[in-house]
Amino acid sequence: MLYINKTINNKVYKIEEFEKGSWISLIDPDKDEIDRVVKELGIDPDLLRAALDEEETARFELEEGQSLIIVDIPVVEPEGGSFMYSTLPLGIVRTDDYIITVCLKETSIIEDFAKERVKTFDTSKKTRFTLQLLYKNSSKFLQYLRRIDKASMQVETALHRSMKNRELIEMLKLEKSLVFFSTSLKGNEIVLEKMLKTNAIKRYPEDEDLLEDVIVENKQAIEMCTIYRDILTGTMDAFASVISNNLNMVMKFLTSITIIIAIPTLFASLWGMNVTVPFINSTFGFWFVVILAGVASIAAGIFLWRKKML
Repeated sequence: MLYINKTINNKVYKIEEFEKGSWISLIDPDKDEIDRVVKELGIDPDLLRAALDEEETARFELEEGQSLIIVDIPVVEPEGGSFMYSTLPLGIVRTDDYIITVCLKETSIIEDFAKERVKTFDTSKKTRFTLQLLYKNSSKFLQYLRRIDKASMQVETALHRSMKNRELIEMLKLEKSLVFFSTSLKGNEIVLEKMLKTNAIKRYPEDEDLLEDVIVENKQAIEMCTIYRDILTGTMDAFASVISNNLNMVMKFLTSITIIIAIPTLFASLWGMNVTVPFINSTFGFWFVVILAGVASIAAGIFLWRKKML
């Protein structure tokens, strides 16, 4: 899909033709849409296709008056009966007259700008718009990290009650999401640091402050991701130990019960042989054996209980 947006008097309007100062949003574009942008705006097609590769890493490039910024953005994807957090590359191509965003899926970050949820947003101010996109991206990471933290607390509460594989799998999904976020945030940090050092992108004093805010926000997201990941890893290790300990206790209990039950079986086997045995001629021989087996079983139970095996 191809959308052409332009802000006029702080309002975002969708237009049909390319105009200077407009924002072109490409969301999973087809070949015709890419060809149109390349032909009419003179954009290098490799810059547009770079962000359409899910495995593309974050980077910052400058080529003949055109710049490419690729950062990873957080996305939420349904998986089974829950959600999985992952990342996708977002490409920002800047020229002297246009700014172009390229992404494989429609995301809340792009939607917030298209639906005027971001204040002081102007498509003609390319540098500020780029930094606002990056700031919104870092804020979105923080938002999703808080969601992951709340989800992990809910799963932890459920684990206290059930100790089922489902809850452990949910914890594993959340830990996997944090790994994706951590890797993406570190890649984004490299891009931001490179943007801070370069003079190829013209920046005004307020843009410098905004770029520093973006870097601070990204660093905060990295720290939060590291903390949540350590907590989640520790929680999973603790619950794994608890589950293993519970299994050992169950096995110990069952072993003790087996020993107690085996004692009457032993007596029944001995007195059931076709040889001369004690009490063979006694009228109360059967009851003697039953009482003897019962006393032995009770003694074994008391012994195991004192040894804390029951």
